[in-house]
Amino acid sequence: ELIIKQDGQDKNDCERNAAKRLFEKMKKDHPKLKLIITEDGLSPNAPHIKNILEYGWHYILGVKEGDHKFLFNHVADSQKKGNVIEFEIIEGKITHKFRYFNQVPLNASNQDVLVNFLEYWEISSGKTQHFSWVTDFTITKENAYKLMRGGRGRWKIENETFNTLKNQGYNLEHNYGLGKNNLSVVFATIMMLAFLVDQTQQLCCQLFQSVWKKLGSKRSLWEKIRALFFSLRIESMEMIYKTLLHGYHKPVPVILDTS
Repeated sequence: ELIIKQDGQDKNDCERNAAKRLFEKMKKDHPKLKLIITEDGLSPNAPHIKNILEYGWHYILGVKEGDHKFLFNHVADSQKKGNVIEFEIIEGKITHKFRYFNQVPLNASNQDVLVNFLEYWEISSGKTQHFSWVTDFTITKENAYKLMRGGRGRWKIENETFNTLKNQGYNLEHNYGLGKNNLSVVFATIMMLAFLVDQTQQLCCQLFQSVWKKLGSKRSLWEKIRALFFSLRIESMEMIYKTLLHGYHKPVPVILDTS
């Protein structure tokens, strides 16, 4: 679904409204599906969190100190009182440092919305990465590492999706969201459908996986596929993949001399 102005609406659409529609549809289509919602720092607001919990789901949402000063100040004050738990896990040359506190008010305006706060530092080769989240899961020393992995898992989805679409042959650009008469919307929709098919093959098709591994990159794979489309009579995608995997005899062109 595209985030665009909906029928009968005067205001522009936004991620928050689109999320409401998505949640409603997901619950209707998959009423028994258990979900953990992971999102970035724009998402942790009281209505959104309440919406997630109403559907019986869980959440791990990124938070930033600049956007949630009340939350971070509350944790800092609690730490001075000795109520915040800190610990480290050392894996080889990597140090995982955690700080957590359960049942923290989300913000000054919604102190009835209590969240569990997790802060994390990864220290490796002199470099430090810092992340923080709120979640409805009760945080313990035993599950903090797993919750951290769940929160950071969003980056795998986001990076692999957008990096692939922008830099690995699909050529998606920000200006695909602009334009008139819905042409850019059509381009973006077709591209996402193609990406969906490619992801399915990447997960489930051994032939696709073998060709991708042989050629080394998706960009190279797309270029080879296009070349075969232009130069040979192709009967199926299976033929293309087998041709790229096993090789083929290049035909000698027959020149049509009409003189």
